[in-house]
Amino acid sequence: MTDFSDLGLAPKVLKAVSDAGYKTPTPIQAGAIPPALVGRDVLGIAQTGTGKTAGFVLPMVTMLARGRARARMPRSLVLCPTRELAAQVAENFDTYSAHVKLTKALLIGGVSFKEQDALIDKGVDVLIATPGRLLDHFERGKLLLTGVQIMVVDEADRMLDMGFIPDIERIFGLTPFTRQTLFFSATMAPEIERITNTFLSNPAKIEVARQATASETIAQAVVMFRASRRDRLAKEKREVLRAVIEAEGAACTNAIIFCNRKVDVDIVAKSLKKHGFNAEAIHGDLDQSQRTRTLDAFRAGDLRLLVASDVAARGLDIPAVSHVFNYDVPSHSEDYVHRIGRTGRAGRDGKAVMICAPSDEKNLAAIEKLIDKEIPRAENPIPAAQARAPELVEEEPRRTRSRGGARSKPDQKPDRARGSRRDDKVVGMGDHMPAFLAQSFDERMAS
Repeated sequence: MTDFSDLGLAPKVLKAVSDAGYKTPTPIQAGAIPPALVGRDVLGIAQTGTGKTAGFVLPMVTMLARGRARARMPRSLVLCPTRELAAQVAENFDTYSAHVKLTKALLIGGVSFKEQDALIDKGVDVLIATPGRLLDHFERGKLLLTGVQIMVVDEADRMLDMGFIPDIERIFGLTPFTRQTLFFSATMAPEIERITNTFLSNPAKIEVARQATASETIAQAVVMFRASRRDRLAKEKREVLRAVIEAEGAACTNAIIFCNRKVDVDIVAKSLKKHGFNAEAIHGDLDQSQRTRTLDAFRAGDLRLLVASDVAARGLDIPAVSHVFNYDVPSHSEDYVHRIGRTGRAGRDGKAVMICAPSDEKNLAAIEKLIDKEIPRAENPIPAAQARAPELVEEEPRRTRSRGGARSKPDQKPDRARGSRRDDKVVGMGDHMPAFLAQSFDERMAS
């Protein structure tokens, strides 16, 4: 079995690895570090959680230990899709460069430009950034990328999902042609493959098999849910989520709730808070300080439920999560394994519960095929009266507007003919006929 000492890392970097408690490299680390140390481009195909962050941080720290930074000209650049992932990469640099004098700057949205400008002006060895904020600094004339020796693109598939690919291509064009590129992605979509063919030169390709099984310490369940009516689906699905959480009782000390769409993250979090749950949302529209406070509260145990999308949850490293609730069935089956892997970590027990509507059954089948097992069905905790099949639900009586403009009551049918009553008596003019109607045409003209 390979040891970190066999990979060619500097002694001071090895000491930092040992201090962090790591002894054996993961497959992506063992495959990526040696070619990176000799200056080759690297193409790594690996998901989050495989240790790829250390796979590029360790060789970068070793190589950057030689040399000195210049003002406004960083020596290396790491691009990340989200603020949280960028912050986690920055923490890794702090850990592994503990015995090496390196400077770094973290350029992410939601933080003052002035503070970031001050760091860049001093000169940094490592620049960790999200694409948008990096280009903001460049366009303001505060940053030059002509001194970049090593460039890392992390989570390229998420960059594609978030629409960052044009920004990535532009940033590549701003860096020297002679740079070394370390490129990591979980999948190789055609657009990702086009970029690697364009900007990487004879890369060493390291592919780690996708994780297709969940930890045995995670108890899995799926609640099959059918709305009583189509227009009630969202409301009733939130009712099911609350009931599922309540059914877990005190065993659910904290949980991450995953939604497929960012708009649902906010709606679900607000609904939970409205019903007395200790919940908060995390998504890209929040101020960075608020996102940091939310994550810190969740890590500290002050926040019980964290509602997030896959993109916002990238880079979250929270070891003690008792439950994961999939409010939506993920459209990519690999994401299911990634999501539920947030619980049951480090030998702890965990539980993952998913809510599946009829439209999600195709995605559920794909997940079960990937993990090669059927996920146990759990009983819907909502009483049967609230979870009736559509054909058993009577339509609510609709209010109708009569021709005269008055609303009819829900339990009263509108009259069939104008001028009729419910007893079907025809009402005529009787003795109240106006006198002029009794006159002949000639008499009326004469008058």
